[in-house]
Amino acid sequence: MTQLVVEYPVDGRHAPMARGADGVLRYGNLNPALTELLDRQVHAFAHREAVVEVGGPRLTYRELWHAGARIAGGLQQHGIGYGDRVAVRMPAGLRWVRAFLGALLSGAVPVLVPSGLPHSVAERVLADSAADFVLGTGGPLPDGPSFIDDGAALDELAVLCYTSDQHEPRGVELTNENLLSAVRSVVSTLDLPTDGVRNLVLLPLAGTRGCVDQLLPTFAVGGTVVFARDIAGIAEALVAERVDMISATPEVFAGLRPTLAAMRSDGVCTHGVRRLSSAGRRAQRPIPAAGDVAEALRATFPVARRWSLWGATETSGIGLAVDDADSGTVLGRPFGGTELALSGPHAATGHGELLCRGPNVSSRYWNDPASTADRFTGGWFHTGDQVSITADGLVHRADA
Repeated sequence: MTQLVVEYPVDGRHAPMARGADGVLRYGNLNPALTELLDRQVHAFAHREAVVEVGGPRLTYRELWHAGARIAGGLQQHGIGYGDRVAVRMPAGLRWVRAFLGALLSGAVPVLVPSGLPHSVAERVLADSAADFVLGTGGPLPDGPSFIDDGAALDELAVLCYTSDQHEPRGVELTNENLLSAVRSVVSTLDLPTDGVRNLVLLPLAGTRGCVDQLLPTFAVGGTVVFARDIAGIAEALVAERVDMISATPEVFAGLRPTLAAMRSDGVCTHGVRRLSSAGRRAQRPIPAAGDVAEALRATFPVARRWSLWGATETSGIGLAVDDADSGTVLGRPFGGTELALSGPHAATGHGELLCRGPNVSSRYWNDPASTADRFTGGWFHTGDQVSITADGLVHRADA
């Protein structure tokens, strides 16, 4: 295998990173576990709103933590404890957040079941994960005396996240270090403030881009995650909830063009929106009318800084970022300790399959040693994405 390794120069303005014995760059001062990071934020921002559903319920950090602890207590009464797998299978919203947090606090491993999977495929995911309990849409969530298991460590499995491949979804093991590294990287790269960012999340939560790259970083800075009832409720959310950040996939932003045009026509004030975050696996498919979408976003949110993130489930949903790019062919530059390599006969000329390694990159699939051996070699994850890398480290889709 011919490889070209493009090193990422660590930005000294952010937390220092050091190369471990395995060659991977790592943050040196992470919390021991995701639950500890969240616990600290609850104490720091107890009375701030953590989660809001437009026109529906809303919870402060203290209320959310208490609700999660009671779900954890209810799970414990059902015999769920350390290392068990609890599937979260429901649409995005406040209930999903409560269920996810409850599973974490119980000491179990949340299994994120993509909401868009056909029923038969979702059932295969539940069987493959050997889920010990399913938190679904029907009936009340478990409830019991408050309970918090805080015994996790950085190298322990924290979340089992399945890829969205409807033919063969794979369970990706993400450790506390993977998640915390991704959160730290997103907070730094998007320069998220700690004075109350309000993030309208239009991404599915049962995947790394919604959960790891938006929900958790927003919580990490004491921000508020806002959920709209539907696409038509976005304008209401911007005004009523003082939204200053919007997060979606490129496809969702593309589908919002009629809504954005209507907002401009109706004179909806959008100057409060300061950040637009677009996240997706754009190397696998072209962005629909990328230039038109960029122009619509620029016209609707003239003061917003636009970030585009690339990542796979296996990389915790992050890896590459680009600021204010109009072209769907540009994937970005590595950040957060992500290092790149190319594999293939033309790797030396900057063309080939993209490989990634970093503190956010998983080391294996769940219960799938053959796929693990095929896709994870020598610390590198083989993305399967064909790209080109320029001399200055900018990554493009191969058809660019």
